[in-house]
Amino acid sequence: MGGQRIGIGLTGSFCTIDQVIPIIQELKASGYTVIPIVSHNLQTVDTRFGSSAHFLSEIERCAQYKPITSMIEAESLGPKTPLDAMVIAPMTGTSISKFSQGISDTPVLFAAKSTLRNNKPVVLAISTNDGLGQNGVNIMQLLKTKNIYFVPFKQDNPTDKPHSLMSEFSLIADTLEKAFEKQQLQPVLHQG
Repeated sequence: MGGQRIGIGLTGSFCTIDQVIPIIQELKASGYTVIPIVSHNLQTVDTRFGSSAHFLSEIERCAQYKPITSMIEAESLGPKTPLDAMVIAPMTGTSISKFSQGISDTPVLFAAKSTLRNNKPVVLAISTNDGLGQNGVNIMQLLKTKNIYFVPFKQDNPTDKPHSLMSEFSLIADTLEKAFEKQQLQPVLHQG
């Protein structure tokens, strides 16, 4: 693949951002133009996993593109300069819930909505402590939505966090390639 404009939306699952940054490099190395879009929380919240300034700097360095940080900037990804596809990684439970209900009140969700409106694929790499809890219904809603594809996921810690689900981030590129073919990478429930 390669040559396409790929949006990569990053939301506030701070413990997984370091797993996603190398994926940006991988997509760039494959020839994609990678346009990062970040949530409000990723722009402003510092956690034990790192500061927002550090994450933004690393994302920009890897993508070689200044992250989109506002709704106004994200609006340009609609009809003006559309994306060929969008990946949201990590996608938190809050973003899953909003997206399944058609709420697009962050730059990431607004860009994803624009991508769907342009009949292009949106790939979701989930990271949520509530995937097998109340958010399960939202995941199921998105699984059946046209042009939405999931990076295969599994319970990441069934003993200590029995409701938690996390995508296998190493499968983002493979999921994206299948999404361009209008197919879901299988199995969706990751066995590894």
